[in-house]
Amino acid sequence: MQQPEPTMLYVELFQQLEAVRWNMERDIPWSQFDASKLSDEQAQTIKMNAITEWAALPATEMFLRDNRDDSDFSAFMSIWFFEEQKHSLALIEYLRRFRPDLAPTEAELHEVRFEFDPAPPLETLMLHFCGEIRLNHWYRRAAEWHTEPVIKAIYETLARDEARHGGAYLRYMKRALSRFGDEARVAFAKVGVLMASARRTAQPLHPTNLHVNAALFPRDTVQSRLPDPAWLEHWLDKQIQFDLVWETRVSERILHNLSLLMGRSFASAQELNRFRKDLLQGAAAAA
Repeated sequence: MQQPEPTMLYVELFQQLEAVRWNMERDIPWSQFDASKLSDEQAQTIKMNAITEWAALPATEMFLRDNRDDSDFSAFMSIWFFEEQKHSLALIEYLRRFRPDLAPTEAELHEVRFEFDPAPPLETLMLHFCGEIRLNHWYRRAAEWHTEPVIKAIYETLARDEARHGGAYLRYMKRALSRFGDEARVAFAKVGVLMASARRTAQPLHPTNLHVNAALFPRDTVQSRLPDPAWLEHWLDKQIQFDLVWETRVSERILHNLSLLMGRSFASAQELNRFRKDLLQGAAAAA
């Protein structure tokens, strides 16, 4: 008897994410705002994060362009794009209510909408999976740093969303392994080595901080197109103090998930890199 076609991941993910979706009016405690606990310094960082989250728009355009042959994943983008844009909207709404002088302008938001160069879809998928893990940790730390109750609640809410998005990307990575085998393993390991070694790099590793359009270099990262291009490093190092302990947590989560995905244990980025090299050597020998 012919086996039924497997359900698209989009269908399952829509139901799962719909069930836990938060409402901006009901679920954000706007009435608890305490102006005495919001500094100018903190409010400026909220503006920068609001504009950074707006970059989900060009990222979605990239995903749809580079995954034209994958309607399942492209449909999932409707969920991811909606929720990521809502992140930006929640931060903008916070500023509109409490610091309207810092609410980003449409021109400032539009500045981060630019075309990304085509890239291998499997590597991009892994990059954004790692990006969701990293952003979950950044927002958790931001919630601890802030002292004003409403923005603390917003960052905690966004952090939970980013964790769920990472889980969704992981589902598509599992599907890619069944479809593409070692090609997917090599792609995931390659990006995983980079993203799990961030504490050895000079700048924060996140999709919004990577060069994505050679023709626009050096203004071809999302961060470089913000009103304050240097804010991210200052936010991480001096404000939310995303130190080695937190960076290690990010690396451990990436390696843990790749260990589960690949069916073997990776205790370090070096072990993951050796695995990648073994795959490449095996492929070369087979060829």
